[in-house]
Amino acid sequence: MKRLGGWLLVALALGVGAGSCASDGGTGPVAGVLTVSLATPNAGGDGAILFSVSGPEALTSVTAGPGLRVFPQPLTTLTRFAVTGTLTNGAVVTIGVADTRKAAQYAASIQSVAAPDFQLRSLTGYSLTVSP
Repeated sequence: MKRLGGWLLVALALGVGAGSCASDGGTGPVAGVLTVSLATPNAGGDGAILFSVSGPEALTSVTAGPGLRVFPQPLTTLTRFAVTGTLTNGAVVTIGVADTRKAAQYAASIQSVAAPDFQLRSLTGYSLTVSP
């Protein structure tokens, strides 16, 4: 009986210890993707955009939106991108991040936009948003 009680005590101790290590209470990072979306006054009339994304941690990946090509610098906490193709309102890239709960800390800013004939456009009316 003592032996059974001893094993039961060991099993309980291991179960409680494992349970406390198995979950971090939801405080750990949640990796995932965020979408960088463009609002343009010339939907379908733009051919390229140069922009940067900054955030609290280095980006982990980047994927171009449908029908677009992306040319990123090395992925860091401040990364510049060139995206080419027919730009419309909506997603231009999706970016991988280490913690999606920090989405509000990521920001995108436009450096330049060009028409398909390579003429630079005024940035008035253009904006980028970063969202989960």
